[in-house]
Amino acid sequence: MKTADIRDRVTTADDVSLVPFSAHHLPGALKLSQEMRWPYRIEDWAFALQLGEGFVLERDGEVVGTAAWFPYGEDCATMGMIIVSGAVQGRGYGARLMDRLLSVAGARTVLLNSTEEGQLLYSRRGFRPAGTIHQHQGPAGQFEAPPLDVVRPMVVSDVAAVARLDREATGFERRPLLERLLEVGEADVLLQTGEVAGYAIARLFGRGHVIGPVVAPTADAARLLILAALSRLQGCFVRIDTAAETGLSAWLETIGLAQVSDALTMVRGTMPPSGPSRVFALSNQSLN
Repeated sequence: MKTADIRDRVTTADDVSLVPFSAHHLPGALKLSQEMRWPYRIEDWAFALQLGEGFVLERDGEVVGTAAWFPYGEDCATMGMIIVSGAVQGRGYGARLMDRLLSVAGARTVLLNSTEEGQLLYSRRGFRPAGTIHQHQGPAGQFEAPPLDVVRPMVVSDVAAVARLDREATGFERRPLLERLLEVGEADVLLQTGEVAGYAIARLFGRGHVIGPVVAPTADAARLLILAALSRLQGCFVRIDTAAETGLSAWLETIGLAQVSDALTMVRGTMPPSGPSRVFALSNQSLN
């Protein structure tokens, strides 16, 4: 995450400092996410650190709070990784972190996925409900990949088409995120009349692998992309986060990926227009 100006340092009466998130905070951030039983690895924190900006709360050199935001162009952003240690909750630290994020994000439209505990904090800051995310996970079974003339591995010449489809589906300019995901993951593209019509990326994350983003024109097409990814992951722990409105949850249950939790998608501002391509799975709930 880009280093913010030193003037961002704010110390409270009980000697808790708000400082820019930097690499030396990663072990403390990991410890916080473990306290919350979030399945992040230190590599997942580091991945986010490369893509976004954030702040931590420090007390006597210990990280007691984190928050991050991920700008996509000049008009949109996502926020996440907002954690306050149980030892210091109830003191307004979550509000201070959120207010700092919003001040640097400015007038951008902001999207986030909230736990039940965070919803009041965000609604007080102008966020409104925009959907529900279902988290599915479990060991991958044995699956057959679709034919290569339907879904094939992505190649470099597909990147422009994938970026276009992603922008069409999200309304956000996310090419830097896509390029970083492609560096660390395995990607497939869906073909229709010989043209790229969808994509999926699978990568190491959390307890195993995450499949996402998945962008496709229809739910049937999204299932083909997911099956292509699953065909390489037999026996691996797999996670897929999908919006309730995609209709994929029932199918994911039937193939052994149980729904284990959900999150409320909230937005502040006006979402840009999107479609006809749609997002069927997230890269994760903070980056989206």
